[in-house]
Amino acid sequence: MGKNAHDTIIHNALIVNEDRTFRGYVCIKGEFISEVNRGDMPDGYTASAARVIDAGGKMLLPGAIDDHVHFRDPGLTEKGDMATESRAAVAGGVTSFMDMPNTKPQTVTNKDWEAKMDRAAQASVANYAFWIGATDSNFGCLESMDYTQVPGIKIFVGSSTGNMTMHDQSALKRIFSGIPDIIKAVHAEDDSIIRENARKERESTQGDIPIGRHPHIRSREACVKATEACIALAGEATSRLQVMHVSTEDELKLLTPGDEKAVTAETCVQYLWWDSDDYARLGSKIKCNPAIKDSNDREALREAVRKGLIDIIATDHAPHLPADKQGDALTAASGIPLIQFSLPMMLQLAENGIFDVPLVVEKMCHAPARIFGIDRRGFLRPGYYADLVIAGRCNDDHATVLKEEILSKCGWSPLEGEKLNWRISSTWVNGKEVWDGCRITATCPGRPLAFKG
Repeated sequence: MGKNAHDTIIHNALIVNEDRTFRGYVCIKGEFISEVNRGDMPDGYTASAARVIDAGGKMLLPGAIDDHVHFRDPGLTEKGDMATESRAAVAGGVTSFMDMPNTKPQTVTNKDWEAKMDRAAQASVANYAFWIGATDSNFGCLESMDYTQVPGIKIFVGSSTGNMTMHDQSALKRIFSGIPDIIKAVHAEDDSIIRENARKERESTQGDIPIGRHPHIRSREACVKATEACIALAGEATSRLQVMHVSTEDELKLLTPGDEKAVTAETCVQYLWWDSDDYARLGSKIKCNPAIKDSNDREALREAVRKGLIDIIATDHAPHLPADKQGDALTAASGIPLIQFSLPMMLQLAENGIFDVPLVVEKMCHAPARIFGIDRRGFLRPGYYADLVIAGRCNDDHATVLKEEILSKCGWSPLEGEKLNWRISSTWVNGKEVWDGCRITATCPGRPLAFKG
């Protein structure tokens, strides 16, 4: 084999890919994977590469794809921005992200979408894509978007940060029926139920409403009613739908398993990790919309991941400044910065016997690539982009999550002081190492994601 036939070889790795786990090596040439093989490198391979990395038996995975983040850029950049949050992403093994439209200005026109794309090209360490947001009056824009560059249409059926709730049912139906083949991702909580619950809490409570009441205000009934309505609407229009951040056992009864289906579902790592008992300890640090609910919901969601009712695991990464998180169940900001720790958290759950690692890789890497039709990402395959992650277990002395290791601009995590046994030792984006376990090692190699459209 000729000299420098490969730019990089990563060997002595425990490769986890496409439901298989084996010791082997991966070769990189330029932006792409050139080989994925079992066993030891053949004689002569060391001389054939510019760089040879011994993974030391650590796991080698495809880079995670997070279809649900809020990087706060533009307009809310005191909380986070494209540069800081993409760096937190790759430090956590997330090599591609899809950012939501509730920024300032909202991403509801082609011009605003293009501005985000330009900003990411200048600043993002990870690969990127941006959802286009639906309003009661922007059907013309939604209809004209190039969905080989846009993952889909984000619809807020219930209120969240940014006040993008759709109220016009005829406009909503037109989006589902008029653009049926494009994924509609819904934040599904019923506003009328939430408002009535909030009114009751204000009337019955003197002073601050405890954070632990958040799941009573943003209740399971609010989630179920809105999710049920969205699924019915998608069915009537024979349209694609993704139910985002599923948080209740009750919603799972509306979902079906299988690969070829029009309605897919996402949950987020916080709903698999914490339950309502954790409000007493962590308070507003784990306040998010929809709310984290009971232990029965958490256990049901874990089982739904195993059974295939849940297709994707994401983060809904949503940084806020510490001052924003002050207040009670109604006034403290909702949102958790999790992208730096989501894959390690899922590997921890695998170590604890909740999942196995191939299932984690399926839900965080393979399924997002498959469901969204992402071009040559999400798998370790020759000819695919070299988006790779080496993950290893920490020594107990280094397992505690420390404030100083947090890269998200907001500077905090609900995991601070907790033991998390897994960390990302190395992250590669488009054939370049961008994270070496301690620091960012490359700038802006991220590229726009391409979709089948």
